[in-house]
Amino acid sequence: MDLRDLGILPDKADLLRDALKAAAQEADLLITSGGVSVGEEDHVKTVVCDLGSLDLWKLAIKPGKPVAFGRVCGTPFLGLPGNPVSAMVTFLLVGRPLVLRLSGAERTATARNLVHSGFSFTKKPGRREFLRARLEVDGQGRPVAVKFPSDSSGVLTSMVEADGLVDMPAEATAIREGDLVDFLPFSGLFG
Repeated sequence: MDLRDLGILPDKADLLRDALKAAAQEADLLITSGGVSVGEEDHVKTVVCDLGSLDLWKLAIKPGKPVAFGRVCGTPFLGLPGNPVSAMVTFLLVGRPLVLRLSGAERTATARNLVHSGFSFTKKPGRREFLRARLEVDGQGRPVAVKFPSDSSGVLTSMVEADGLVDMPAEATAIREGDLVDFLPFSGLFG
């Protein structure tokens, strides 16, 4: 697999249009970060629509809601959020399986483990949350997920210090300490 980095482009629709159009002629998949939300300078979504199609925009997940999928001049396109943690989580959950599938892999699912929660957490229903956590061993020798203290999608340290993500379903409203939770280890994502 060959990767080509187009660098950081300014938030200018005409420059983004030219760069994406040229890249689509050479690439099997285009991936961008930033520019797919609702800000005045978020031009990527509009440019993708002009050059092809936007088939999916926004997922009910946290972090990572502003994600886009479509085609640019016939080439598959994945637009990741601009916040670092949102971009990383979204790539691990959506981008990685997409790259594997386009590469011919039949199995793209991420390994999951059931572990005990070492924390309590509440949220409103309706959005699936992926909580950054590290694994510790409790007094009984069982793995326990301990949530990173900050939920901000701009805190890159939370990804560096985490061992994986606790997957909290959209309909769930609470995790209590000691509950069994679905844990996606980072080690399973890169193997």
